[in-house]
Amino acid sequence: MMDSQENALVNASPVEETGKQEEVVNQAEEAAPAEEQQERKVYANKAEVLERVKEIAHAEEAPLKDEVDYLKTAFYKLHIAEREAKLKEYIDNGGDPAAYKITPDELEDQFKAEMGIIKERRQQQFREQEAEKEENLKRKQDIIEKIKAMVTSPEEASKTYQEFKALQQEWRDIKAVPAEKANELWRNYQLYVEQFYDLLKLNSEARELDFKKNLEAKNRLCEAAEKLADEQDVISAFHQLQKLHQEYREIGPVSKELREEVWQRFKAASTVINKRHQQHFESMREREEENLTKKTELCEKVEAIAAEENKGSADWERHTQEIIALQQEWKTIGFAPQKMNVKIFERFRAACDSFFTNKADHFRSLKDSYKDKADKKRALIEKAEALQDSTEWRSTSDKLIALQKEWKTIGMVPKKLGDQLWEEFLGACNKFFEARNAAGAGQRGEERQNLEQKRDVISRLNALADAGDAEGDIQQKVQQLTEEYNAIGHVPFKEKDKLYDDYHAALDRLYKELNVSVARRRLSKFKDSLKQVAEKGEAALDNERTRLTRQAEQLKQDIQTYENNLGFLSASSKKGNSLIDEMNRKVQKLKDDLQLVKDKIKAINEENTAKE
Repeated sequence: MMDSQENALVNASPVEETGKQEEVVNQAEEAAPAEEQQERKVYANKAEVLERVKEIAHAEEAPLKDEVDYLKTAFYKLHIAEREAKLKEYIDNGGDPAAYKITPDELEDQFKAEMGIIKERRQQQFREQEAEKEENLKRKQDIIEKIKAMVTSPEEASKTYQEFKALQQEWRDIKAVPAEKANELWRNYQLYVEQFYDLLKLNSEARELDFKKNLEAKNRLCEAAEKLADEQDVISAFHQLQKLHQEYREIGPVSKELREEVWQRFKAASTVINKRHQQHFESMREREEENLTKKTELCEKVEAIAAEENKGSADWERHTQEIIALQQEWKTIGFAPQKMNVKIFERFRAACDSFFTNKADHFRSLKDSYKDKADKKRALIEKAEALQDSTEWRSTSDKLIALQKEWKTIGMVPKKLGDQLWEEFLGACNKFFEARNAAGAGQRGEERQNLEQKRDVISRLNALADAGDAEGDIQQKVQQLTEEYNAIGHVPFKEKDKLYDDYHAALDRLYKELNVSVARRRLSKFKDSLKQVAEKGEAALDNERTRLTRQAEQLKQDIQTYENNLGFLSASSKKGNSLIDEMNRKVQKLKDDLQLVKDKIKAINEENTAKE
């Protein structure tokens, strides 16, 4: 658009001056809607947009297309964002995306109704404008015919001079005509006006006075165009220039020797404004390209996150927060180029939707698993509550202890529900044991004796740890002491928690201080046995390596299962905390076993390399 305007100004000859100006103005008028992409009011919500649309729909002045288009874009941008937020909330709460239904929006219905009114008004306005343009065309064609009739002889031209001036004024008062007829109409008009002036034999004072007035008017327009170079608002300066061109072409000619000079001055001032206008939109296009680059990078980041493996709930939550952060960053970036703006948004939304759909599927499957586990725990609660008032102390104790062991094998459920079920189960167990303890005051002596025996076992475990000797079958000794400890009966209720802590502290110490040495000894024995296995042939080593590889994969799965379950455990009670400690010990034991298996596989690889 800018190139065509400048070429029109540069290539115009003095004779074609006015006709070329007509073309420039028409081109600028056609380009005007695209140039309205400047800063506009930002609407906070759909209600604000709807209020403005209602004002336009019922106002007396005609609605402007560019503002109506902007309001429509703003409304549906907010509408889509609101709808996607509701869908995301639905999915995050475990809803099925396939079953999601979009609820009717009263504001959207009102918006469509008001836009329908605006559309009808604009169509009516367009019809009226087109009819007015056709009428203006006929009136201007009549004026040309009248001036043409005056161009017969110098004598007739002098007699009809005042009538000619009146026709010129009438021509200027008539506004727009159909665009496809404008240039031809103006050339015909200018042709006969020039012919009239060439034939006109007025006295030199009248002719020079007319030229002088026209020159003064055109010089004022040149000054106004030159001042526009200082206008800060580039868009405003461009539109003001178009009005000056409209005025310039309506002014009559100046003396022949000044025509080129005046036109060149006006053209030079116009070129400055047109270049600034072009540079403004080139800069806008550059910003849009930068925005496209930034948005493309965000798409790649979201796609990478969506492709990552999520090993547990912690990974899902971490990736969710990362994507939400990227969505917030997206909102801070402006528009991309128009041809890519919708495509890049669809790419970004598709990556986000893929992640959240997979997340919903994952937690839906967890939810099904949790329901089954919760049902099993409720069944144990019912059994415990049925036993809580029993006075058969020995048999009932064994049954409740068996229920507690079974409880540990079921697995985790969501924390809030898990805490509630555990409190119910623990309450039923505690009610029985507290009643049993109250009734079993005569058993205190036996319990004190059991306490001393268990303390003796703990002392022997600590002695093993103090010795720090990895030689011999330490595991067997620990196993024997553990079995001895478990075979000892109940201890005083007030002592059992501390005794429990001391016992497991001793086991932890043994495990931490001696496990590495034991693992090394096992690995050393394994390496010694490899030569015997190797003698059986390459297939024997490969079979052993395959067995160890399967064992390593199984250990990895067991570790992942325990770690996932740990995230749902509650440590709100002593027994809950003990369960967490026990599971942590199992996890560490599994990790050490996994490392030993990896070291064995490495030893087989080294044996194979040595043979080669």
